Parts: sequence; structure tokens; C-alpha cells
Amino acid sequence: MSLEQRLKAVIRDIPDFPQPGVVFKDITPILKDQELCDAIVEAFAAQINELGIDVVAGVESRGFLFGLMLANKLSVPFVPIRKQGKLPFKTISESYKLEYGQATIEIHEDAFEAGCRVLIHDDLLATGGTVVAASKLIEKLGGTVAGYAFVISLDFLQSRGRLTRFSEEVVSLVSYND
Repeated sequence: MSLEQRLKAVIRDIPDFPQPGVVFKDITPILKDQELCDAIVEAFAAQINELGIDVVAGVESRGFLFGLMLANKLSVPFVPIRKQGKLPFKTISESYKLEYGQATIEIHEDAFEAGCRVLIHDDLLATGGTVVAASKLIEKLGGTVAGYAFVISLDFLQSRGRLTRFSEEVVSLVSYND
């Protein structure tokens, strides 16, 4: 069985969460299987090996799960990107639109040195708003977005195009087309 098939077998669909009409892709069952978690990190590492990553940035909160493991595997630092007001040191921020309202994410202003090649990781690519904001944060700090790594991509939302202005390198282990 392929990794994508293994992942699809354990990812839970939660209808009408967090609001009616949305089918939430729940990755928490993956976390019960250490071998599957290892396989995810190995698959990411193999696919991004040639990108010359200096830093992995994980987007709150599920981007921390595999982001830190991937950074350790690649022997590079891990940087958290968090919701506004959650980081204790001096930060820079980026606001973005949600379907209903606005959100702001932040990164420490000393998260990495200018010129670093940063991989942005999150569990799921949906509309792309959060990772576009994360990409802008990376650029504000003088970094380059070397690529993206997602466990899941909701390809039917066609959001990869929003990322290509930052990087053409988009890896997802599971794709849903409807």
C-alpha cells in the first residue's frame, strides 16, 4: 500500500466542522502510529532533499507536529509561526483575510538570518491564505521561501497557484480532488 493510501485510510472526515458545509480532514489518528509518522517525515525529506533548506518554519499549530520532526531529520533549525500574541519575544506580523473576518500570524524577528532558504510546513493546504501570509513573513525577514510541505492538499480549491509567486516547490503527500 502506498503512503498516500495508508494516510487516506486513517485521516478522518469530520462533517460540518468548524462550520456547516465544511468537511474537516482530521490528522490526529495519524499520530497514534509512530511508523506512519516516521514514513511521513522520510517522504518529506526525500522529496525536498535537493532544495537546500536552511530552516523549517511550521505554521500553528498542526504545522508544528511534523515540522519539528522534519527539521530534526534535516539537521536544520525549526521556527514556529504563531497566532498573534502567542510568541514571547519581539515579532513581526502579517494579517490576512479569512472567509469571515481577518487573522494575524507572527514570527520572532530573530527567527533566522537574512538569506536563509526556508521550507514552510503545515498539515493542510486549503485556500492558502495562512501560508501566503507566512511566506510574506519569511520575505520580510530577508529569507527565501524554498518550498512548501503539506501532509494534505485540497486540490479542488486550486490554491497552489497562490503559492507559486513565492516558490514552485509544493509537496503534498495526500491530495483530495473533491
